[in-house]
Amino acid sequence: MAELSMRDHKRAFKDYPAKHFKWTCSDDGRVATITLNRPDKKNPLTFDSYAELRDLFRDLVHASDVRSVVITGEGGNFCSGGDVFEIIEPLTHMTMPELLDFTRMTGDLVKAMRRAPQPIISAIDGICAGAGAMIALASDMRLGTPGTRTAFLFTRVGLAGADMGACGLLPRVIGLGRANELLMTGRSMRAEEGAAWGFFNSLHPSQDVLDQAQALARELADGPWFAHTVTKTMVNQEWAMGIEEMIESEAQAQAICMMTGDFRRAFEAFAAKRKPEFQGD
Repeated sequence: MAELSMRDHKRAFKDYPAKHFKWTCSDDGRVATITLNRPDKKNPLTFDSYAELRDLFRDLVHASDVRSVVITGEGGNFCSGGDVFEIIEPLTHMTMPELLDFTRMTGDLVKAMRRAPQPIISAIDGICAGAGAMIALASDMRLGTPGTRTAFLFTRVGLAGADMGACGLLPRVIGLGRANELLMTGRSMRAEEGAAWGFFNSLHPSQDVLDQAQALARELADGPWFAHTVTKTMVNQEWAMGIEEMIESEAQAQAICMMTGDFRRAFEAFAAKRKPEFQGD
């Protein structure tokens, strides 16, 4: 009965009715693409799009179909951050409790992305700034273009670089000194810097970057998906562990993966000299 109840709790997201961005899925529903679609303003976020993205990534824990997610922007840019007139200006009139509600909501988006079991890949072109840079940073992988410019602009508007987890996440990706420079100066990181520093996994021509991200997402979605979810979980958890806890946690996680059908399928395929067909269980 418990197993049936858990299965009943899962649901398909292929036809999710997005309101504040575009949501499309591959025919089998395994690869989803989120497209920020306010190209006239370089795809800024609003209170509503923040909240919908947060809620969607929270709900994807229950997805029966989606196995990987690509995030991109429309019109040659990724995301310019929070909309100046729909977010920044209203914030100047809010009380402290209201401001704290907002900053917690934006941080909750990052937490939801990190907790979502699906690998998240950002396909980034053009401007990637402020909250947009944080969405990219919260992703598991980032593909950019030679023209991408990434900036953590918070100090430019009189705020700390400590926003949405930037002070914790960015040093882990590019190193402490480089992170301090970007977070304190607010300057743009050029694409070649981002690639050299490990922010971008790879760079591609603008016309190819989304296709490359979706191809990578497809590879992951068709792979040992349960094992991918365990990898993502362990990457998150081990940030706060010592070496003893890391080794023991990974021993337990790997033993769990060895009980899956995909592990058996991989061995049987190897023995038969054929490619394994993973099913995610």
